[in-house]
Amino acid sequence: MNKELAIILVNWNQYELTKSCIYSIFNCSYQNFKIIVVDNCSKDKSVSHLKNDFTKVHFIQNNSNLGFTGANNKGIKYAKSEGYEYIMLLNNDTEVDKNFIEPLLNRLNLEKKIGAVQPLILNYHNKKTVWNFGGRFNKFFGIPLTLNKNIELNSLKNESLTEWISGCCFVFRTSLVDLIGYLDDDYFVYYEDADYSFKIKNTGYNLGIVKESIIYHHEGKSWIQKKSWEGSVSPYTHYLNIRNHIYFIKKHSSEFNIFGVWIYQIFKIFSYLVYFTIKLRFVKLKMVYKGLIDGLNYKKT
Repeated sequence: MNKELAIILVNWNQYELTKSCIYSIFNCSYQNFKIIVVDNCSKDKSVSHLKNDFTKVHFIQNNSNLGFTGANNKGIKYAKSEGYEYIMLLNNDTEVDKNFIEPLLNRLNLEKKIGAVQPLILNYHNKKTVWNFGGRFNKFFGIPLTLNKNIELNSLKNESLTEWISGCCFVFRTSLVDLIGYLDDDYFVYYEDADYSFKIKNTGYNLGIVKESIIYHHEGKSWIQKKSWEGSVSPYTHYLNIRNHIYFIKKHSSEFNIFGVWIYQIFKIFSYLVYFTIKLRFVKLKMVYKGLIDGLNYKKT
């Protein structure tokens, strides 16, 4: 049997979520795949538990937290070396419909100008509403916009192409890695999917969305922290959001209106500073400032 699909999951101290995700994949009607779990130096013994649960999964353990980008790149390199034709990046905070794989692969097999595809992503706790089904870029302000978020499933149009694909789940041709390389490790997490989408489209490929393929997403499980004075969202998440957005627009500055981009950034950062000052969230204030400085100091490579 040809090695058709490698499915890469990143785990970081999330045993229960990763276990549920893997179980849902193994319940799929399509079975010609290999699951690769890349662990980002978890401290909760989740890897030893997962190894006991799943003997057919390949595990890669990192000695430090390499983020979404670094961990997925480890998995992509392994899948590429093993000769898989397609690679799927799938968040571990998802569960999948049993028929979700075939429509994605069929689209790639039938349409050679499609470089990558994503499924319809529904909210796990309200399976009749959409979490993500395609995206577009606001090129005046330099913002990747998620389309169809929280609309009712029965109101969803049957679109076939998108301007960018969600890192929550997408499948791409392994051959693309030779053309555009790996995920940009500078991001760590956030905006790396929009960046990779630009790189894929710049090779001449289109990006597809497939309504017949469905997964369910536990929103916020990867970035919500234990509630404290600083709120439920980690200060580091705000740092990455500020820094990476500036990374992104600087890397792809030719795609955007430079005036609109910086007007938006000034408004966005000022709003954060005012809000966190009012809330007396000084750690977050510091992280917003650090994200701004690190973003401005970023140089394209």
